[in-house]
Amino acid sequence: MAADGMVLLWPEGRMPNSRGISVKDSLARHRVWQVSHPRMYAYMATHSEQTGTTVLVIPGGGYIKQAHETAGITVAKWLNGMGINAFVLLHRNPTSPDVVESTTAPTMDAQRAVKWLRANAQSLGIDPHRLGVMGCSAGGHVSACVSAVTDDMARVGDGLDSVSCRPDFTILISPVISMADSIVHRGSKVALLGSERMADAALAERWSMERRVDASCPPALLIHASNDTGVSAMNSVLYYQALLRNGVQRSSLHIFPFGKHSIAVRNQPGSTALWPEIAEAWMREIGMLR
Repeated sequence: MAADGMVLLWPEGRMPNSRGISVKDSLARHRVWQVSHPRMYAYMATHSEQTGTTVLVIPGGGYIKQAHETAGITVAKWLNGMGINAFVLLHRNPTSPDVVESTTAPTMDAQRAVKWLRANAQSLGIDPHRLGVMGCSAGGHVSACVSAVTDDMARVGDGLDSVSCRPDFTILISPVISMADSIVHRGSKVALLGSERMADAALAERWSMERRVDASCPPALLIHASNDTGVSAMNSVLYYQALLRNGVQRSSLHIFPFGKHSIAVRNQPGSTALWPEIAEAWMREIGMLR
């Protein structure tokens, strides 16, 4: 399924957090390992099924790669089947040689993507107030960052500076949430913070999203498997508890017994196979899918 279009996120020569080093796209084993220009690919719902709802899909890969096919394009096709427009993001990895500050690069790119979609809602024929983000694994961490971080890191002095970078709802699948050593996915933490800063407690807390949730955070649907040995389900539990503690209504948490760290749209074991139906019902329930 070919994309309906591609959007470069930053004006030429004005990408923040860049050393000005030219980086080539690197694609191997159906994963993107380096991104030359942060961008997103559009997959629009058909006119007859169009709902106006849009989701920015952020693939995971431990912050060293991005599974753009299985956790990007496949998810986009599923969303299209519900009349939802999908934009698959390719953000800079923290390990990119061009990145100055590793921790902020993915969130910057995702915030810029949300801004662009909202600013161009009319021309796209989408509803700027029904714009969600969805991510798996480390892509779930980026999605949680865009949802919970209140700092606008995507300002570059153009017309998008005044546009909100916060989504209206969030869907997190087996997400990395916390940088706390007791439950962290170590590979993601090393890639995001850098090996030399692993002991920096203040930096780890800053990028532990259960610590960043406040009352302005959008509602979230969290899907996890209790037998996930890659990313502990406690990541989802802590984020959900933070939402409740801060009075964020309409959120929902589902931890299934099976699925490991490979929950996908299809071919899931037992009750885990119900999660796509739950996601659709939840979006309707909170008024984000009409």
